[in-house]
Amino acid sequence: MKAVVNPVSSYIGRLAPSPTGYLHLGHARTFWTAQQRARAAGGRLFLRNDDLDSARVRPEFVEAMIEDLRWLGLAWEEPIVSQSQRLDRYRPALVRLHALGAIFPCHRTRRELAEASVSAPHEGGENDEPLYPPAFRPAPDAPLPPLDTAGFATNWRFRVPDGETLSFADGHSGRQVAVAGLDFGDFLVWRKDGVPSYQLACAVDDAELGVTEVVRGADLIKSTFRQLLLLRALGHREPSYFHCPLVCDDQGTRLAKRHDALALRALRQQGVNPIALLAGF
Repeated sequence: MKAVVNPVSSYIGRLAPSPTGYLHLGHARTFWTAQQRARAAGGRLFLRNDDLDSARVRPEFVEAMIEDLRWLGLAWEEPIVSQSQRLDRYRPALVRLHALGAIFPCHRTRRELAEASVSAPHEGGENDEPLYPPAFRPAPDAPLPPLDTAGFATNWRFRVPDGETLSFADGHSGRQVAVAGLDFGDFLVWRKDGVPSYQLACAVDDAELGVTEVVRGADLIKSTFRQLLLLRALGHREPSYFHCPLVCDDQGTRLAKRHDALALRALRQQGVNPIALLAGF
């Protein structure tokens, strides 16, 4: 399935679902918005399969994801980009951050982090991760262990510039502002199971695919500040951002993949007309 491309346009967008469950109405609205913005600009649209969470990714979710997106009438350029096939692209980024001294190894256990979070503020509300305690950081001039085989089997965190105010102009919600070290803390860029975090993989992919605008849900606004820091450190150009409002259920709770009744797969099986569904957005 090929997207219509204007050779003059420099716009590049992407769809980036994670196959850890079935897509729901919230995904449909966000991805439809992404396609509409790409088409309005006469640009290109890629499909990126964010499949690094090996514990939760399942083949049936990948298959359903592609079927659901095509059912909605979405089109993208082939081939599909799968993050699990791009590990050789993420390692050099970690090496670069290591050379810059922008990261540090984190050997704290989940229990230690949980105990520290009792008094620490949470970055995005009570359901988000707590700020990483500054006391857990090594000194800025502490020597870093090498990135040998053992180094790639280590949790690495990005050291945020405490007190720096970051901002970006969101295409939907206007100017967004956060203070590093206050609104978000040191964050994971690499996991000890040998794969990058969402933040690093997303930043590298968006840069290497030449994405000019990232369209995604408003729940990822805080992630944007983290990715802006990574893009800056790695010397990449920043894309534009458009964060879509979240879709909620009848009780006002934002949709998640556990909302089986509102999963696109379930709606397809019920014979829902996708055109009518999208017209309601």
